[in-house]
Order: sequence, then structure tokens, then C-alpha cells
Amino acid sequence: MDRKILAQKALEMRKYSYVPYSGFRVGAALLTKDGKIYTGCNIENAAYTPTNCAERTAFFKAVSEGERDFQAIAIAGGPGDAGEPLKLCSPCGVCRQVMMEFCDPETFEVILVQSGEDYQVYLLKDVLPMGFGPGNLGKREPGKNMKDQ
Repeated sequence: MDRKILAQKALEMRKYSYVPYSGFRVGAALLTKDGKIYTGCNIENAAYTPTNCAERTAFFKAVSEGERDFQAIAIAGGPGDAGEPLKLCSPCGVCRQVMMEFCDPETFEVILVQSGEDYQVYLLKDVLPMGFGPGNLGKREPGKNMKDQ
């Protein structure tokens, strides 16, 4: 896996964000275990609740096309134009829960991007300690293939 490529894709996706209310642009790049990359940006709504985060946009695109096996996501976010310097932007709780649904918390990487060369890597289990997922319901082991479900 080339984390720099994922970081760059996440940075690029910020320019597609629809953020007329917050001005906070987020881009995400989600890597499948077979090497495909699905991207997403945040999309706001005047009613706020229908707003969708970049991470979930990427996951929903991938899942809607049959993907179920993921290895990493890169996230880049911050206020202002897509070219401005960033601070690290971690995923919200809802996005972390979506990751828990589809990813193995022991191996799935969450890459927080500041620039194409500057990023930090965490495991899902570290950004969502004691996470609740399908394994808690006895449905399957966390991060196991869900193609037949």
C-alpha cells in the first residue's frame, strides 16, 4: 500500500466538497484489499442532519458497488480553500462506527493527512476503542468478508 498516493487522493477530493455553511472541506480515499481506491468528499445540507461526511461518502460508494474488504482510509480536512495548509482531521463518531461495520479494527488503517508528505497512521481499534460491531451480535468476526451478506 502506498500511503502517499492515498494521502494525495484525499487532499485532491477536498476541492469537490460542498460546504456553503461550515467552509470545512474534507476529502477521503478508501483503499480496498484488492487495491481499488474509492474517494469521497463532505456534502453539507441546510438542514444539517442530511449532511454526509467524506469518509461515509467513500464507504457508501464502495459498498454500493459490491466492495466489502477494506485495508485503509486517508482523510484530509480543514477550513478554507483546498490548497490551504491543514491540521490533522480525525473522523467523527458516526464515520468510525461505519468503519467498524466493514473493517477489522486490528488491521484497518486510518491515515490522518496534513499534506502529501505529512500524515499519521492509526489502527481503527485505536481511534474507536471498545468499538461495537457485527462481532458483538455474533453475526461474524470483525472485518471478515461480507460479500454474501
